[in-house]
Amino acid sequence: MLTLQTAYISRIGSRRRNEDACGYWTSPQGCCWVVSDGAGGHGSGDRAAQIVVSTVLERFSAQPQVGEEYAIYLLEAAQAAVMADKRADPGGDDMHATAAALLIDADQAKAVWSHVGDTRIYLFRNGEILHRTRDHSLVQSMIDAGYGSPDMIRQHPQRSLLTSAIGNAEDLALSVSGAPLDLQLRDTFLICSDGWWEHVDEAQMCATLASAASCEDWLNTMAALVEKHDNPQNDNYTAVAVIVAETQGDTTVLLP
Repeated sequence: MLTLQTAYISRIGSRRRNEDACGYWTSPQGCCWVVSDGAGGHGSGDRAAQIVVSTVLERFSAQPQVGEEYAIYLLEAAQAAVMADKRADPGGDDMHATAAALLIDADQAKAVWSHVGDTRIYLFRNGEILHRTRDHSLVQSMIDAGYGSPDMIRQHPQRSLLTSAIGNAEDLALSVSGAPLDLQLRDTFLICSDGWWEHVDEAQMCATLASAASCEDWLNTMAALVEKHDNPQNDNYTAVAVIVAETQGDTTVLLP
């Protein structure tokens, strides 16, 4: 059985409230980590993100399993929960949220993940990025269509416009990693909102991971890079790191 180590950071940045949410649940039967970045006026963005996180963890803890269809089901359940909350208050704000969920079966040493929007999941192996989710955003679509370079993803003035998000009335377009991936010792996952990855590029992620003494050390070093960008419009920023390293018992953690 693999052993796992987790650390997290979620900070308000320069905004009036933190509309990011994250949490995790671990047990011998399965483990789940989730990050969500909400949007909407008058505090509805943080509500959307909290609904996403609580729904994913409630469903997973009731029936922990690791599979492609289940990873899709968890985000679809979050979509249903947010839409139900919006229908209960038809005059309320048009809240929505991104989401990224990582599922690991430590006994079978396998992982699967799903996401919607521009909250990302990275997998690092042997000092390099093995996998990275692709954003559901206007700028990512432009890059994929050949209308710009990858540098646009962090610089374009419309980089925050999403093509899919939980809470949208249209059909939810989400992505899943596919069949469960075989894990190795020292594999490292980073789940982070756009307020994090916009200010820490992939080369910096790899370099800081190589020199980090622990999960906490790695996140603290990257957070310092985020904080160097002294901008009154700096977004909330949230990251969860998971390293194949340390044993965990039954744990449920909801983080604002």
